Amino acid sequence: MTARNQNSKNPLHGLWALTNRELKKWYKEPIFLFMSIIQPVIWMGLFGKAMNIGSIFTSTDFPVPPGVDPQVISQQIMEQTFGTSDYFSYMSVGILSFVVLFTAMFSGMSMVWDRRLGFLNKALSTPVARGSIIFAKVFSAVVRSLIQAGIVLIVAFLLGLQLNPNFNVFNAFGVFAALFLVCIGLSSIFILIAIRSTRWETQMAVVNLLNLPLLFGSNALFPTKLMPDWLQTFAKINPITYVTDATRQLILFQTDVAQLTFDFVFLAGFALIFSTIGLMLSWRYLSR
Repeated sequence: MTARNQNSKNPLHGLWALTNRELKKWYKEPIFLFMSIIQPVIWMGLFGKAMNIGSIFTSTDFPVPPGVDPQVISQQIMEQTFGTSDYFSYMSVGILSFVVLFTAMFSGMSMVWDRRLGFLNKALSTPVARGSIIFAKVFSAVVRSLIQAGIVLIVAFLLGLQLNPNFNVFNAFGVFAALFLVCIGLSSIFILIAIRSTRWETQMAVVNLLNLPLLFGSNALFPTKLMPDWLQTFAKINPITYVTDATRQLILFQTDVAQLTFDFVFLAGFALIFSTIGLMLSWRYLSR
């Protein structure tokens, strides 16, 4: 075999070309972007608005002491439970994690179809580095998830998301930095699961198995402090918990610098570990 046909030792060789290929399949089909946006918007519009938890404590069915304003009690209970008096705002920030999670989950499906349709064999016969094949799919998932999350955040604001009074451009940068890190880690995991797969049914089974535990076993929709002890243990190792906590601190709450720093350290470690594993396993197991 000539040197031209051997895999490149440069891990970035061919990265941009492969990433651009993945993105073209997305932005040249606007229906895909629309479908990826409409689902979280429906969650916010129906689930977020329908579960108007604060109204429970202001209804006539909820007993309150004489002379006490039900609205005051409602606000106190909501702030003690969710950290904000508006559940819609609490849930809307959690939906950003939902967007990233589902985009990352389906990134592995692209690997399966590339193998089935023969493109992966062609890529492996070129000097393109095997690591670039993996990272192209990871970075395309990152770009898609950040764009989608940005659109969802704007829609949430239009629907009534209550921002922290101190919210500024640095907070916005921090939000997307947290989403960037968690998407790298999650995409690497799901692409690794699909690295040797030739059946899309297998990947779909994995997605359907993991999506609900990762979403509901986090603080995306409900505070972890009110969960059973065994579920709190799972939430403590769930990356969705940390990205949601970081984005809520930056968007809704007063920032706890120590906790926010820990969230970013966890997310950075999560991204670094699984992207490194992805690079190592791509050289070992990615084959025709």
